[in-house]
Parts: sequence; C-alpha cells; structure tokens
Amino acid sequence: MSTQTIARTRRISVRKLTVTALLGAAATILMFLSFGLPILPSYLKVDFSEMPALLASFALGPVYGAAVCLIKNLVNIFATTTGGVGELCNFLIGVLFVVPAGLIYRRHPSRKTALIGMIVGTLVMSVCSILVNYFIVYPAYLLVMPEDAIVGMYSALVPAADSIFKGILVFNLPLTFVKGVLDAVITFILYKRLSPILKGKV
Repeated sequence: MSTQTIARTRRISVRKLTVTALLGAAATILMFLSFGLPILPSYLKVDFSEMPALLASFALGPVYGAAVCLIKNLVNIFATTTGGVGELCNFLIGVLFVVPAGLIYRRHPSRKTALIGMIVGTLVMSVCSILVNYFIVYPAYLLVMPEDAIVGMYSALVPAADSIFKGILVFNLPLTFVKGVLDAVITFILYKRLSPILKGKV
C-alpha cells in the first residue's frame, strides 16, 4: 500500500470519527430534550435521539450508528434518574433500530432500500423492545421499586394493564414503534440533503 493511499485512508478514518462525534453530540442533546406525555407513565419519555444515529448508520455504516447510540447514553448516564437502566434500554433498542436499517441500506444504497431498512429497523426494534423491557429493564427496576408501584402507574391510566407484561404491550411497545416511525420520517426527509456533508463530498 502506497504512502498516499495510507494517508487517504487515515483522512477518511479521521473524518468518520469526527462526523460520528458530532452526530453523537447532536443525539446527546436530543436525548436531554426528551419529554413525557400525559397518556404515558411519568418515566416513559419521547425523544428523537435515534435520528442522528440512523444518519450515521446510513452515511458511514451500521457500526458508526451503534457508536452514536453508545455516545449519547454514556454522556446521559451522568444525569441519569434511572440508575443507568434507562440508558441501557435506550442503547439496546437504538442499536436494534439503526443496525438492521444500516445493513439493508449498505447492500444497495438507494431511497428504496433506505425506506425498507427503516421499516425493518422499526419493526425489529419494536418487537425486540418487548424482550429487552421484560427480561432486562424491568427486572432491574424491580431491584429498587416494588412491582405493585410499577403496575399501579400502568393501571392508573389503563385499568386492563394490570401486569408488567401487559403494561409493556400497552405502553412501551406502541411508544417504541411511534418513536421509530418519527425518526424514520425525519431521517428520510433530511438524509438526501445531509448525505454529501456527512460523507465529505462537498
């Protein structure tokens, strides 16, 4: 490999790391700007922090999308109100969204595969969020919070949600799906305009 080729490879690597850091910073800010909704238990928040990770996954590759998910959660863990449990959940679910979408898009980059990738990513994230919440997140919450208190927040809004699993199906699953759809729509609108900048082609 020639010296010129090595230098070019290093420049590309530095640019990718720089773009990843910038998108990670944007995702961190968006995660800080999370907000609750009256129809949800107080600890369930809405944010658009997966959007920069999805941009990174499309422009740079799925690994970089996952890196953005990691960056935003590592920063936000210093201000956590969930003992890191919320950040772990956010990271896992974010990766389940942006990595499948990025893998599909990388095989044949086009608006069509980007759309397919985001649909698949949203579905994978939504379905897997049930497992992540039920087997990882809520067992961790139960170490510091009685099960009755968690179920009480659910059933106060929807009486039929009288167990943790039902609460996940009624609240967490739809919320995750809606967040995925919103992030996908915003990314689909912005990506074509931002792609040259993210890929360093301007």
